[in-house]
Parts: sequence; structure tokens; C-alpha cells
Amino acid sequence: MYSTPWCGYCHRLKSQLDREGIPFEVVDIERVPEAAKLVEEANGGNQTVPTLVYSDGSAQTNPSLAQVKEKLASLA
Repeated sequence: MYSTPWCGYCHRLKSQLDREGIPFEVVDIERVPEAAKLVEEANGGNQTVPTLVYSDGSAQTNPSLAQVKEKLASLA
């Protein structure tokens, strides 16, 4: 999950994923310039978070928990 410390949507999704036992890694785009560029590429030049990038290379921006679970199920 590409995130920032101040993003409320990021905090909400992190807590939902934790509650569901779904593992994820957090990358702070304010501390990792390469991550900010990746997020911009996935979001038409915008640094919109949370952005999730999956093992198949696809990305979702500000997804709901249901969308994340659906995507993970399709990758299983």
C-alpha cells in the first residue's frame, strides 16, 4: 500500500486490512521518491493514496475492503 502518514483513507484501509488478517506492506510516498513516481504513473500524474499494487502489476486507488478482497481472490 502506497500511503502517507496524514491520509485518513489510508488509516481506515490499513485498519480494515489488519482486522481481516490481510497482510500488506506500507510505503510512505513522502519518504520514497520512487514510490511517489509509481503512484503518479498509476493515477494519471496525481499522488493519490492509498494506492495498492498487486502481484499481477495492476493497481487500485482508494479501494474499498470488498474491492481488495475481490482482487486478492482473483489472484489466488
